[in-house]
Amino acid sequence: MVLLVDDQLLVGESVRIMLDSQPHMEFHYCPDAVDALRTAKEVRPTVILQDLVMPGVNGLDLVRQYRADPATSSIPIIVLSSKEEASVKNEAFKAGANDYLVKLPHEVELIARINYHSKSYLNQLQRDDAYRALRESQRQLLEMNFQLQRLTNLDGLTGLSNRRHFDQHMEAEWKRAIRSQTSISILMLDVDHFKSYNDTNGHLAGDEVLKTIATTIQQTCLRSSGTAARFGGEEFALILTATDMSESSQVGEQLRRNVEALQIPHGGSDTSPFVTVSLGGASTIPQEGDAFLRLVDAADKALYRAKEAGRNRLVFSEPE
Repeated sequence: MVLLVDDQLLVGESVRIMLDSQPHMEFHYCPDAVDALRTAKEVRPTVILQDLVMPGVNGLDLVRQYRADPATSSIPIIVLSSKEEASVKNEAFKAGANDYLVKLPHEVELIARINYHSKSYLNQLQRDDAYRALRESQRQLLEMNFQLQRLTNLDGLTGLSNRRHFDQHMEAEWKRAIRSQTSISILMLDVDHFKSYNDTNGHLAGDEVLKTIATTIQQTCLRSSGTAARFGGEEFALILTATDMSESSQVGEQLRRNVEALQIPHGGSDTSPFVTVSLGGASTIPQEGDAFLRLVDAADKALYRAKEAGRNRLVFSEPE
């Protein structure tokens, strides 16, 4: 598709006749420089034939306008001029022209130049489309990999981290605490009399309780910069970084109260008429050579003592 911008109707007709022998070339003619850019944006030609001298307008200014507009910036421009001076040609190329012909050129030469620039432009568009398609494919692949990685790290029921991700995250935070010599704490949480709740209300209702408690844990973690995970069954774990025993005790007690405040009826509990949780916590400043499982074990033992002491409470212990 060719767009000729030239105020001389005779030139326009001559070019039209030359291109008539080329059935694949669609010809458009614009005699008014004021309409040139608008026409080019509407027509989207594969080549623009631009007259250098037009009434009231410098053809080079039009070339610059084409280059400045995203819709026409890469369309090949062949400047047509009656001048053969090297300085004029140089200015045309500096303005952004791709080619320069002294008008009127011979039909064979004009068609050859148009074919060359049209094919180059179409090839460029195809490369750009292919590149964009490749980039989009890469983006989608990265997104799919991200989602897959996310799913492999999450518990399917509660949406919290799963045990695998808990271990990975805990190991990374443990090493960071060793390097920085800062406190790290763990809270282990168990839903009181959960088996009895399932037996009374059914497993679907039990799943809803776990999801509700997980949401409460997540909200508490957001306020305390912690990381929560479903440790297994009705048991959950929280990693609290840069948090000592006093601070993590406050988090644990707040979490216990938040769950109790949900007032989820639990007729099978001898602890409370509502669903409650027991928590065990442990805190330490780890040293080189220490294993994070010591802290997990200490929190688990504290949880056991909390349940032995009557449930619906928080107990802390020191790592052995």
